[in-house]
Amino acid sequence: MACPICKSDKFYVKDPDDEYETVEFEYRDGKIAIMEADSDAVVDDIGEKREIFCQRCAWHGKKDTL
Repeated sequence: MACPICKSDKFYVKDPDDEYETVEFEYRDGKIAIMEADSDAVVDDIGEKREIFCQRCAWHGKKDTL
């Protein structure tokens, strides 16, 4: 999966408890790979319930729009 605008595979989500904290991830072989090894983020709802943001351009939306 890639950004529909710039074709980047690197994204982030905002922490639901603190909108200034983010969790960066990328799509590798169709799976989500968290960039921060020590992150305690829940991967299950990335893109399903939460809005994801492209790291390279201004695109944002749900995973199903990629």
